Amino acid sequence: MKKDKRSNLRFDSKAVYCPPDEETKSIAPNIVMSSSFQYDAEIFQRIVEGERKDVNIYGRCGNPTEYQFEEQMMMIEGADACLATASGMAAISITLLGLLKSGDHIVCDWTTYSSTHEMLDHRLTDYNIETTFVDTSNIDAVRAAIRPNTKIIYYETIANPSMKVAPVAPLVELAHARDIVVVCDNTFASPYVMRPLEWGVDIVVESATKFIGGHSDVIGGSICMKSKLLPSDFLEQIRWNTMVKLGAPLAPFNAWMLIRGIQTLSVRVERQCQTAAKLATHFEGHPIIKQVWYPGLTSHPQHEVAKKQMPKFGAMLTFEVEDGDAALKVLDNLELSCFSASLGGVRSTTQIPALMAFLDIPKPEREEMGIRDGMIRVSTGLEDAYDLIEDFDAALSKLK
Repeated sequence: MKKDKRSNLRFDSKAVYCPPDEETKSIAPNIVMSSSFQYDAEIFQRIVEGERKDVNIYGRCGNPTEYQFEEQMMMIEGADACLATASGMAAISITLLGLLKSGDHIVCDWTTYSSTHEMLDHRLTDYNIETTFVDTSNIDAVRAAIRPNTKIIYYETIANPSMKVAPVAPLVELAHARDIVVVCDNTFASPYVMRPLEWGVDIVVESATKFIGGHSDVIGGSICMKSKLLPSDFLEQIRWNTMVKLGAPLAPFNAWMLIRGIQTLSVRVERQCQTAAKLATHFEGHPIIKQVWYPGLTSHPQHEVAKKQMPKFGAMLTFEVEDGDAALKVLDNLELSCFSASLGGVRSTTQIPALMAFLDIPKPEREEMGIRDGMIRVSTGLEDAYDLIEDFDAALSKLK
């Protein structure tokens, strides 16, 4: 099937279809486990003359299995280009370092993944790159934070762990009127729930470790682009100028695993979204739970925004009990759900964000981000929803 016809397929078909190998006609993607590639005189001359695209040079520079993963990500994200990376944080770091230079400024939502926040607040400052943190659901606050040297507006589709949803169209309009690039971390949503490039976002980063892989057994990331502000070869530029130099390529086996994950993405996340909605509704009526954050609930502050932007509300939710000790007691008494650091897998996983992922963020900053000690984050898996409810109810009953 030609690429233009593939791009017109509906999401599920795009995810499942992989072009068969031209030589073997294998319907499963091949894996090329090689760190090096043999040259001949023609290939050598092309490399000497500066040709890079479609030339296998060295594993750190690219691999055929990695390129196939990039092609699949382009299809499901609706992108014009994709760059695969070793992890989600590699995708974020390479994007920011590829876009920014000393003296530049970023406007970023207060509530982002902790490693992202730390990099912006404590690492990029070493290179004279400043960040202003705001609530990106408040367009006036974003507008007020913009400076003449602002190069990026950065936010998460569904914020970790507050489940905040920023209005994308106004953000894009505000940014593009000033030639500011909009970067979105889409990890909590996945391309099944939302495709920000279709809303005008310039670059989307994903921790493919999560819903893309979907089985808690692989680490990887992706950078997808569709932008009128950036050169069409921007991702190829940062492949060579940034990613290759930092040594952050996606390993071939991981690329192969992630292609396999993409093929079941829609059926997994559809079920996970259904379960998350059932859990959120149940938790909202629970006498011990103080508050629930889930974009599908009418009580969610950005519920109407989420309804306009997302056909589904995602597989992630957060609820709050009295304090960190109570949260730990609940999670330590779960039997079906897993008390773990990650998310997006077929098993439901839980964590205490303030005391785990965000532990290194000072408490005043955590509070500014809306992260409280008693919050419990849930990534719903493929278990029966009612078994999960019984598991949580039994654990919550220990707090009485």
